[in-house]
Order: sequence, then structure tokens, then C-alpha cells
Amino acid sequence: MKEFNLTVEESDVGIRLDLYLARYASEKKIGISRTAIQKLVREGKVTLDGVPISVHHKIKVGELFNVKFEETKPDNLEPEPIPLDIIYEDNDLAVINKPSGMVVHPGAGNAQHTLVNALLYHFKDLSHIQPNRPGIVHRLDKDTSGLLLIAKNDKAHLALVKQFAEHSIKRQYTALVKGRMEFDENVIEVPLGRHSKNWKKVSVDFGTTGKYAKTHYRTLKRTQKASLIQLNPTTGRTHQLRVHLDFIGHPILGDSKYGRNNAFDRLALHANYIGFMHPMTLKFMEFSLPIPEEFINWLDKG
Repeated sequence: MKEFNLTVEESDVGIRLDLYLARYASEKKIGISRTAIQKLVREGKVTLDGVPISVHHKIKVGELFNVKFEETKPDNLEPEPIPLDIIYEDNDLAVINKPSGMVVHPGAGNAQHTLVNALLYHFKDLSHIQPNRPGIVHRLDKDTSGLLLIAKNDKAHLALVKQFAEHSIKRQYTALVKGRMEFDENVIEVPLGRHSKNWKKVSVDFGTTGKYAKTHYRTLKRTQKASLIQLNPTTGRTHQLRVHLDFIGHPILGDSKYGRNNAFDRLALHANYIGFMHPMTLKFMEFSLPIPEEFINWLDKG
């Protein structure tokens, strides 16, 4: 078991506790991710003056934190010459158009053929806030295609993570869903949590463990068998769009996990827009992709 101590300075006030600790760990090359730090807080391994604290604690000047953690070694990740569709790149970040079917980062027993392996081959520098997920600021499901932000250094990574945490990054998706949508536009505001019987799935959860989730949708085109819709998630819960749409009776086509249908040969979900503040220049940047032709063609055939 290892540990480190740090004292809050005036310049740090206002930063979320997990981001504050993750930034320190990055600067000192300790190699603990923000997700790992959140887990340590929940387990009582982060203390303030010897007392375990809440993950929602607001840091104050002069507070002394102690963090205890088990040192882990990053997986042996190998660069792979997998083609990448790079939409934009500068010294701090990149925007990638991820294809459907590509896993974003390695998981248990799966250290090859992921986006991370491709990033290691194509880019000289990547952030290492999460040692097993270099460059990865956020993720898309394996079968979701579209725009993904990549951080090339730790400073950019932490700044982008902060924007995601504050819900200031704008994202938009396009999806083909089953059935004819009743409303031109509406909001789905339903809490989500881990499925009670299958930890790999998410379900609607109105109990005490459910987390707030909100999705706005707009109908672009309808037929009797399916609809093309635009989705703007306010929150970013795991599988949020897929579960929300299944809940209202319009599962995304090709979603074998939640939709129970294979009417489309892939998950018909595409991240077509992202807008954010550049972490260094502070200039607002936005990128967009057209709706996939296969979505339009499939709907027109109906």
C-alpha cells in the first residue's frame, strides 16, 4: 500500500476533489486515474485530517488530504497500424471519427485491436492520466460510430475532463429507431443505474441508486416502421441513449443488448457533432459529420 499527502492552496479552490487529486497524481507521475480516485474516496482511502470524506466534498484552503492506494502496472499496450480517420489535430488534442465495431480501449483479456492501440501508433504524445487508456478523455460504445476527443497531454486531458464533468461540452447524435415517433421533439428525463441481474447492462432505476439522466430528442424523418432522430444528451451516463429510447418504446435499430431487434446490420447510433472549449487557446471549437448514408438509404427503402 502506497500513499501521498497534499495541502490545498488558494489557487486550487473551486476544483472538484477528484479532479484536484487526479491533477496532482498526474503531475507527480503517480499513475492513478480519476476513476480510480473516485473509487478510493468511496472506499474511505482518501481522508481529510484523518477522517474519510465524501466524493462531493468541496475543497478549501489549507485542507490536508491523505490518499492510500495500491500501485498497479499499466497493461503492455502495443501500437498497431490500424487506419484512423483523423478529423482534426494540434499539439494538445485530436478529433477522431471512430468506426462502428471498434473498441475504444483495452479491457480484461483484450489488449489488442482497439482505438488505443491505433492511437499509440499514429501519435507521438498522448495523455497518461489513465495509464491503461492513454489519450482517452471519454468513450463511445464499440458499435457506436462518430466523433471522439483525444488528449495529447495531461494538462489538456484534465481541462477536457472538467468540461465533461460540468456538462459544458456539446454533443449530438443521430439514430435510427424502431417505430414511428409520436412527437416532433421531447425530453426523456429518467434515472439510470446498473442492472440488478446483469452488471454489464444499465436499466431505468427509480430507486435510491438511480442517477439523474436527461436526453432531448428531435424527430427528423418518420416512416411507419422507423424514425430518424437527433439526440442531445444533457448528461453522459453509460448506455444512456440506448436505454432511454428503449424505455419509451423506440429502441435503436441494431441494438441487440437493449432493443432486442436486428433490423439493421449495426447499432444505428452515430456521434455526429461535438463542441468544446480548446483547453489551451480557450477558443470554442466544433466539429460535425454528415448523417451516415446507410441510415438515410435504409429509411428511404421503407
